Amino acid sequence: MNDTALTTINFDLANEPLPSDPGANPFKLVVDPVMRVRLRRALFDMIESHDQELARYVSEGSLALESYKEYIELFAHSLKQTMSSSEGVAYLLQACGFEVKKEEINLQPETRWKVQR
Repeated sequence: MNDTALTTINFDLANEPLPSDPGANPFKLVVDPVMRVRLRRALFDMIESHDQELARYVSEGSLALESYKEYIELFAHSLKQTMSSSEGVAYLLQACGFEVKKEEINLQPETRWKVQR
């Protein structure tokens, strides 16, 4: 086992099997499965980074936690702040192979549904 691993089980998101029936989910027909794997990997890496930073602050004594509930709340807040920033979205875009200027990132994209719900 890797001494620096946070999990006891090693796994690789890239080894996920592709669906045998792409028609089972219309979303998979629109978005390239490789792109979806890249995005999941980028999100996983971002989650790991946030977790490591919070753990570092706690171990240094600069952050006090009273419960797992509080840790999860801080963790979620930290991710929310990152994902609502141009820097966070730029990280995901770059991890997926795109180079987009931060000022061109739309933090309020319009959802264009094709059918009425």
